[in-house]
Amino acid sequence: MEKEVLESYHKAIEISDEVIKFAKTTIKEGESVLIIAEKIENKTKELGGKIAFPLNIGINEVAAHFTPDANDTSILKENDIVKIDIGVHIDGYIADRAFTICIGKKSHPLIDAADKALNEALKLIKAGTKVYEISEVVENTLTELGFNPIRNLSGHRVDRFIEHAHPSIPNGKNTIQDELESDQVIAMEVFATTGSGLVKDSRPILIYEYSEDKPVRLWEARKILDMAKNQFERLPFAKRWIKGISPVKLDLALMQLLEAEALNGHPILKEISNGLVAQSEETVIVK
Repeated sequence: MEKEVLESYHKAIEISDEVIKFAKTTIKEGESVLIIAEKIENKTKELGGKIAFPLNIGINEVAAHFTPDANDTSILKENDIVKIDIGVHIDGYIADRAFTICIGKKSHPLIDAADKALNEALKLIKAGTKVYEISEVVENTLTELGFNPIRNLSGHRVDRFIEHAHPSIPNGKNTIQDELESDQVIAMEVFATTGSGLVKDSRPILIYEYSEDKPVRLWEARKILDMAKNQFERLPFAKRWIKGISPVKLDLALMQLLEAEALNGHPILKEISNGLVAQSEETVIVK
């Protein structure tokens, strides 16, 4: 790996360390989910990082892809299982990390299980390890502790300006023979649940991502597409980041862009049996 690339990854990880420390001070009972998201995203920028994707705040059965909308009024409550998924990039080189807190509690068995499974997986992140070997350790660790992995969610490689690259590392057992290679950057991600172990797409869509240039009728849609491509650097962005467009026109423009396949939408992912979900994730460079 080139020196400049390595330095960018290290800088992104260092900034994410500080962001995580800050985030843990904001996650408490009675706090506004919207204000938390804005504070953490602003902190990322204050520290010199760029936002690789909108702050994900998954509460209880919500596993991923929830970020508050501009009019969100929800607050955190005691015993909520709160997942914070943070993306920081330097010149497109991404640190993708996540942790979970139980509001009002110092620990929770589900969170402890996710953290332990991640730590066991990280021991195998080295050149030559096969994907199935890591997935097996994740599932075995979680089931031995009385929980299930979310089998249709995965850890994944990250690349420059690409959050999800090949290979993926599923949480559940599989027969994938792909081997990790030196200098790959892996966002190893574990989702543990009290439920049956699958997620489903849910509404609304609050996170979008540039796909390709397509002709669209509304000028608002053309404006959003230009922002997605340039201002947001083709990385995922939040609906609430779009300013200066009325709510009705914003919804129409986003719908038009999805229908034209100019944008991809990332639906909220919920555990299918409404089981609680904990997440633990670290970004590491394969050696």
